[in-house]
Amino acid sequence: MAKALRVLTWTMGIACVAIGFLHILLGNAAMPGIADAGPTVGSFGRFMGAVFAGYGVAWIRAARQAPVPARAVRWLAAVLLLGGLARVLSIVLDGRPHWFQLVLMAIELGLAPVYLWLADADADADADADADADERARTGAQPTGA
Repeated sequence: MAKALRVLTWTMGIACVAIGFLHILLGNAAMPGIADAGPTVGSFGRFMGAVFAGYGVAWIRAARQAPVPARAVRWLAAVLLLGGLARVLSIVLDGRPHWFQLVLMAIELGLAPVYLWLADADADADADADADADERARTGAQPTGA
């Protein structure tokens, strides 16, 4: 599970940075259904692209640490979940968006709980390895596979 957490954390970080820069570079054209929304929405979209790229950098920073910090993963997953819930609120208040936004909402609402579930996986694996090493040191046993 620790490997899954690390892979998913790296993947999320790289995807968010790439998507963020796509929004910065393409503006309105990066968002299905609003290509002709005008300069105000384009400005907002590019700004949010920069914020999203920064969000991705935070995921990458977490992925680079050993163990992957559970607290950071929980906070980042909570932001992802909040984004998905904001999309639900938008549907309730404003109506059904472009189909691609529904796909993104499903990803956000589906992945956030996975990250919350896996958040402790790397720290738990690290603690288990430390406990095994302590036990070997105490008993003089050789590491497994030696």
